[in-house]
Amino acid sequence: MVVTKRLLVVDDELSMREFLAIMLERQGYEVLVAESAEAAITLLRDQPIDLVISDVNMPGLSGLDLLAQIKRQELPCAVLLITAYTTAEKAVEAMKLGAYDYIAKPFKVNEVTVLVQKALENQALQSENQRLRQEVAERRGFSSIIGKSKCMQDLYGLIEKVAVSNATVLIHGESGTGKELVAKAIHANSLRRARAFVAINCSAIPETLLESELFGYQRGAFTGADRDKAGLFEQAEGGSLFLDEIGDLALSLQAKLLRVLQEREVRRIGGKVDIKVDVRMIAASNRDLAAMVRTGNFREDLFFRLQVIDVRVPPLRERSEDIPLLIEHFYRRATGGAQWQPENITPEALQLLLDYFFPGNVRELENLVERAVVLGGNTISAASLPSGVTMGTSQHRGVGEGLIPAGGLDLESLLNDLERQYLEASLNLSKGVKKRAADLLGLSFRSFRYRLAKFGMDDGESV
Repeated sequence: MVVTKRLLVVDDELSMREFLAIMLERQGYEVLVAESAEAAITLLRDQPIDLVISDVNMPGLSGLDLLAQIKRQELPCAVLLITAYTTAEKAVEAMKLGAYDYIAKPFKVNEVTVLVQKALENQALQSENQRLRQEVAERRGFSSIIGKSKCMQDLYGLIEKVAVSNATVLIHGESGTGKELVAKAIHANSLRRARAFVAINCSAIPETLLESELFGYQRGAFTGADRDKAGLFEQAEGGSLFLDEIGDLALSLQAKLLRVLQEREVRRIGGKVDIKVDVRMIAASNRDLAAMVRTGNFREDLFFRLQVIDVRVPPLRERSEDIPLLIEHFYRRATGGAQWQPENITPEALQLLLDYFFPGNVRELENLVERAVVLGGNTISAASLPSGVTMGTSQHRGVGEGLIPAGGLDLESLLNDLERQYLEASLNLSKGVKKRAADLLGLSFRSFRYRLAKFGMDDGESV
């Protein structure tokens, strides 16, 4: 399937915008237009653009200013600059800023056509090289998965075996275990690694929006659909599509997803044509999908379609020997790459973390280390750990051993205190962005808002 390149024409003259748009659309490109550099920057933030063709001399920000913004924000698009007032100085400045080329009005149509084609080819080559460099740097996806325990070594071996096939994969594990990292490693070790890895969290997007995200839509399909939009299946063409928290997918969408897996084709909302797609499906869930099938909350036929290959990611409590390695890794990240020394964590703090149950798994440990570094001045001590850890919630849960003090405890008060601390910590880490805070705790946005309201912490803003 050929993916249509998207171009953005920026010019304050309506006639020039219309002329270039018509010319380029006839050549098979999708063309957007903007009357100013400011409007172009807004468009570039909202959607991916492959090539920007901009006039240099415009009111407000110039084409050179726009080019500088694009490079500063590291947006993955090529830039062609056009002006009626070409000078050697401007040409040199444009090339230094990173423009692909510079052309003066009046121009020949064939000249622009060739430059557009070459600019897009050059951009595609640069993107491919960057993807390959990143792949080598990440050692095909394993560098971000930390662990030397037997269960992790077994997981690495399974990833390598699974990756070479095109079979659908179902990853299951508790929240915070690193299911998306495993999905990325499967993709990075597959024959599809040079193509896109597209991920979406099914629990984070309302059902009505999720359908359009997955399958795309045609212009005029609904109010606000002012252009055609390719869905994630089309965007992942030739690569892998990762559906996280698939257990939260509505039954109506489950039926449509099953059809894609069976027929290998999608139909955009409002569309009349089925579009063939070559995509490897990787799904994940922290819920018991087999139990959901028994209760009628998940389609049995879809479950079996997804579970061609089953990958289990172990919880952190099953690989406590990896905790010191993970602490070191997260410490370096939290301190901006500072050299790790054994004295960066006190023996007491290390033992507390080794004994902790970690209901939030690796994600929780990362948050604890970041919090401890901030509060402890780059030293992880018992004092810099939250009370839920220091009160000795052991992961080795014998019958009451080390879990309940001799005098007993107020369980409801303890759990409420612990829950409130995690809500506050997630909001601090996400700088108040509730959607991000919910993701940090492995909660749906609705569940997160409910918990905030329970403690009087919801300010009413849905962000």
